[in-house]
Amino acid sequence: QVQLVESGGGLVQAGGSLRLSCAASGRTFSIYAMGWFRQAPGKEREFVARINWSGGSTSYADSVKGRFTISRENALNTVYLQMNSLKPEDTAVYYCAVYRSATILWDYWGQGTQVTVSS
Repeated sequence: QVQLVESGGGLVQAGGSLRLSCAASGRTFSIYAMGWFRQAPGKEREFVARINWSGGSTSYADSVKGRFTISRENALNTVYLQMNSLKPEDTAVYYCAVYRSATILWDYWGQGTQVTVSS
């Protein structure tokens, strides 16, 4: 089991910045990658960004490229999402998730943190 605890959400004006954090605990040796997803009201959950735990390669959704940066601190088992130039359409609940090579699935999820961007 891997437990995930997110923090850092809140209310910000358009053009502002927020940084989300996600701390993992438990069987962290099983983590292949960590990522962020988001779900806006009435919409399906969508991929935002991911980072490989070994090597640190990253990928992003087109909608956030150039504005969001995902990073990790392996010693703390923590992943971050720095969000700059926020837009009202970034408003959503943001979820941290773990991808394990054993299951080839995003199979552990945090509780979610609300990000609201006002216009």
